[in-house]
Amino acid sequence: MMGAVRVSIKLKNAVDEELVSRGLLAPRLLREVEVTGLVDTGAVSLIIPQYIVTQLGLRILTQRVAEFANGDQQTISVTGAIIVECENRATTDEALVVGNEVLIGQVILEKLDLLVDCKNQKLIPNPANPNYPVAMIK
Repeated sequence: MMGAVRVSIKLKNAVDEELVSRGLLAPRLLREVEVTGLVDTGAVSLIIPQYIVTQLGLRILTQRVAEFANGDQQTISVTGAIIVECENRATTDEALVVGNEVLIGQVILEKLDLLVDCKNQKLIPNPANPNYPVAMIK
């Protein structure tokens, strides 16, 4: 795919992480995966395939109607909290469960304060905030 930006991201079960931090789960039992995700500026949400939901042991909290680029609508699952780590930055969000690859949408990019460098096909920290993400509240 011409101009596709793919990046390595780590996905963690946020409930496991909380249990580890409280001393209720051994750190070795924290469920996490490192995958290559496609940055999709046309997508709003984080999108993950079912096999990652299974690997991470994520709960499905609800169903939501999703509209695809071709106008089709489909009811899909929405996960509980998932931690997303990318470019030494981390955030927590839900994920939509559909398809066969990880898509990193606008919400994650905004929360991590990362920009797409199309020329070099990578994500870069926002030059205005190179050392840490800054949340915009307007």
